[in-house]
Amino acid sequence: MALNKLRQLDSDSAGLALPKDDLRLEGLLDDDGQIDGDHFLHIRHLEDGKWSVELVEEIEP
Repeated sequence: MALNKLRQLDSDSAGLALPKDDLRLEGLLDDDGQIDGDHFLHIRHLEDGKWSVELVEEIEP
């Protein structure tokens, strides 16, 4: 099981790195391993210690 450290981004938010291998499997990276295009993730707190991260395919205006 891989562990990722929670990081302070600014005074209002924290961040967590997503493994590039998993992002590559989702088709979110280009051939150079860089993020290909704009992508949005929906993050939900489910219960104590559990979160859900879901790729949003389409953003409605």
